[in-house]
Order: sequence, then structure tokens, then C-alpha cells
Amino acid sequence: MIRFERKDLVQVVRGFLMGGADIIPGVSGGTVALVLGIYERLVSAISHVDAHLVSLVAERQWRAAAEYFDFRFLLTLGVGVLTGIACLADLMHDLLLHQRMFTLAVFFGLILASSFIVMRLVRPRERLHRWGCYALAGMAAAAAYRLVGLEQIGFHDDLAYFFLCGAIAICAMILPGISGSYILWLLGAYVAVTGIIKDVLKFQCTQRELVSLLVFASGCACGLIGFSKLLKWLLARAHMPIMAILGGFMIGSLRLMWPFQKDLTPLVEQLKEKRYEPMMPESWDQNVTACLVLAVVAMLAVLLLERWGGDESEY
Repeated sequence: MIRFERKDLVQVVRGFLMGGADIIPGVSGGTVALVLGIYERLVSAISHVDAHLVSLVAERQWRAAAEYFDFRFLLTLGVGVLTGIACLADLMHDLLLHQRMFTLAVFFGLILASSFIVMRLVRPRERLHRWGCYALAGMAAAAAYRLVGLEQIGFHDDLAYFFLCGAIAICAMILPGISGSYILWLLGAYVAVTGIIKDVLKFQCTQRELVSLLVFASGCACGLIGFSKLLKWLLARAHMPIMAILGGFMIGSLRLMWPFQKDLTPLVEQLKEKRYEPMMPESWDQNVTACLVLAVVAMLAVLLLERWGGDESEY
């Protein structure tokens, strides 16, 4: 029997924060995991879904399999993620729809401070290596900036496309600074997938929709396991360059969190179907001041959060 300990509650809280981030368009739970100091452990645990784990399960070595898979960590983190999504989904939806400017100002401050924390980890001793990491961060930032400004491509209603969308979107979800839901929208599959999930929850889905969802989930599983193995391999061999790239992704994604945006679809009521374009405020008014204050407060909150969650060795 598993005995509940303090470290389990800590992981649930961390998962709650990750779940809250995952439901925000343009924000990744991977960003929160990185700030809280559990990103590498998370990637490593997911990458342990392999032949060795299967052999341990087949031989009914449950304890060894749980330790190898870091089951307790993933279970408590998963509970927190699901709780965060369930508790914050409606709130985030209303805030982004009715208080978008101020909400985005908070997110902007959160991600900006998070990117500073990540880039602070990039401290190569050699000067050439350091400038190389900065160059990688700059290219990653430019790529992310370009990515979040792309137009949506057409959706192809076939099973192979559902599998591909799942594999790509789940990879983005564990990358700091890149939102899996946003990538799914870029691929043209966001409305289709969320619509199927909604029908399934209401027990109104067709056989075709159920098969499409299972294929999409299979793509997510394959993409998550395969990409986590690649990330683990890269982090073990080129830790600082990879951290620089992840920090660059976060900086580039700030384009999506810019508080001042023009609504390109004023007649559309559904948040998932609305489109916005960044703009500069015409003058400095109380809204600009409020956004600045909110962003600064959010940055300070992240720094405190990083101090709380940074000592992963204790938990």
C-alpha cells in the first residue's frame, strides 16, 4: 500500500500549476516544469517506457517497474495536472475572453521571468561555447516568434493526419514556450479534435469519430515516448546548448502573450475560434500602466516560485 507523504502533495501542486498552464493558449506545461526544476526528471521518466519496462511488467516485478518508470512521481504529477485543468478551465476561458489584456499581461510577465531563469542556467566556462549557446537561443527565439505568427493550414480528415497531428502536438506540449494546443490549431485539427472529445464525453460520438480519437491518442503516445527519449539523449550530451534553445523558445513565444491585441474576429463568440493580432497601444493610459504592474508582479511571483521549487532534491 502506498503511503501518502509530503513530497506527494508537492508533486500534486506542481502538476496543478502545469495543468493550469496547459489550458492557456500559447503556454506550455513544460515551461512550468522547467521553472519548478522537474523538467529533466519528467522527460527521463516518460522516456523509460521501453522494452526493459515491458519485461519487468511481464515478469510481474511491480516494485522494480514502478521505480524504473518513476511511477509515484508521474502519478502524483498527473493527478495535479488533471485537477488543474478541471479547476481552472472555465476561469481561464472567461479571463481570456473578457479580460484578455490584463490576463495576457500576467502571462507575459510569467514567461519573461521564466525565460530569464532558464537562460541563467546557461553558463559555459569557455567564451566561444557561451556565445554559441547565445546564438542557438537567438535562432530558437526567432523560430518560435515566426511559428506563433503562422497562418492556419487546411485540415485533412483522414486517420494518418490525425496520427501525425497527435505526434507533433504532444511533442510541442513538453517543449517550454510552445503550446501543443496552438500547434494543433496551426495544423487545422484543433476544432476537429476538441469537437470529437466533446461528443465522446456526451456519449454522442460516431464510430468514425471514436476511431479518429483513438488514432490521435496513439499518435500522442508515440510522439511523447519517442520525443522524450530524444530530449533525454540531447540533455545528457549537450545540456547547456539544449537549455539555451529551450530558453529561446520561451522568449520567442512572448509574441503570443503580448497584452495589446486587435480582435480580428469580433463577431465570433467561441474563444477557440477567435483570432487576434498584436498591436502597439496608441497612447500611455491607465490600461498600459495596469498591464505593466501586473507583468512585474507576475515576474516576481515566478522568481519566488522558482526559489520554492528549485530544490528538487528534497522531494
